[in-house]
Amino acid sequence: MGEIKILQVHEYYIQSGGEDTVFAAEVNSLREKGHEVIEYSEQNDRIRMMSKLDVAAQTLWSRYSYKRISDLLEKEKPDVVHFHNTFPLISPSAYYACQAAKIPVVQSLDNPRLICPSATFFRDGLLCKECLGKTPPWPSIVYGCYHKSRVQTSVVASMLTLHRLIRTWNEKVDTYLVATEFYRQKFIESGIPALKIVVKPHFISPAPGVKPNLNSGDCAIFIARLDPEKGIRTMLNAWKGLDIPLMIRGSGQMEKETLEFIQDNGLSQIQLLDRLGGDELDQLRQRARFLVWPSEGYYETFGLAAVECFAAGTPVIASRIGVMNEIVTEGVTGLHFNPGDPDDLAVKVRWAWDHPIEMAEMGKNARLEYESKYTADRNYNMLMEIYQRVIRTYRKAG
Repeated sequence: MGEIKILQVHEYYIQSGGEDTVFAAEVNSLREKGHEVIEYSEQNDRIRMMSKLDVAAQTLWSRYSYKRISDLLEKEKPDVVHFHNTFPLISPSAYYACQAAKIPVVQSLDNPRLICPSATFFRDGLLCKECLGKTPPWPSIVYGCYHKSRVQTSVVASMLTLHRLIRTWNEKVDTYLVATEFYRQKFIESGIPALKIVVKPHFISPAPGVKPNLNSGDCAIFIARLDPEKGIRTMLNAWKGLDIPLMIRGSGQMEKETLEFIQDNGLSQIQLLDRLGGDELDQLRQRARFLVWPSEGYYETFGLAAVECFAAGTPVIASRIGVMNEIVTEGVTGLHFNPGDPDDLAVKVRWAWDHPIEMAEMGKNARLEYESKYTADRNYNMLMEIYQRVIRTYRKAG
């Protein structure tokens, strides 16, 4: 089919995260392979300059995005449009612009917003699946799950309900991309046709350097947002009985609580690091004996930090739940512990620290896992197959 012209669409978050990273990496990868890539993006922080009524209206159906994307499609005539995050300002109206222009649509599902208004499956410190299978997802409104606001949650729930009823998700998107089989099954349960959902893991580029000595490592590391669902409290409580150095790199709503916990409990073996650049993060992964991935009570959609550690030859100790079970193989690329159980985590951390040879073998396996699943070349080949199939199918049907 030759080179493909792609329009990549994404709405950036106020607090940059994994989805922004994935979008940038995918765009760069396609351009490096010689494809023409057009970008259309929005910034979430534009919300601050809008009235609440305008934000609500645009979340349900953005006339602005429809017009802007329609004009861009007419001018550029891409072969396919690949959407990443469209919430809240781009909105599902953008799919309809593509349909009107007779251009196929690919949508990455990098969070569970379509089946959970808060996109976390996490409420009051516990796993919550009350909205699964419900139209409208009324429990989220009762609990005010999105930004702890019933009003704001009502807007999200209304958007989801409207587009379920008019079958936007089933009929206006040609192919959905998910990073794990676990999430493919969750979206199938929600009603999206199984044939439309393809598993394509994310990738790491450029690849972090491998540790020169897999037996080395002078600390454990944690790399993630400091938010409740990330299992911070479980990890901190586990470390009350450990003398093992722990480096925490992250920021978020629990940053102050984390600092106070460290000080109040005299945990001098824990160090909270400032935000690090790419090379500094590389060095941190290389000096680590293992990564701690203690997310609990909610379903991670992927685990970029874990896969980056795999690339460095660093194994992972992860919660025994959802995607963590899929990405980390017990005794092969790392260890599992019971989510929310600091005692079990402490046992696994102590064992890992006291068995460097076994953990080095897991680190070697982790690097092989990266090479077989998470490289830029493998991702590119998978993405090209998906684009080509979508374009052929669309043209044949039209």
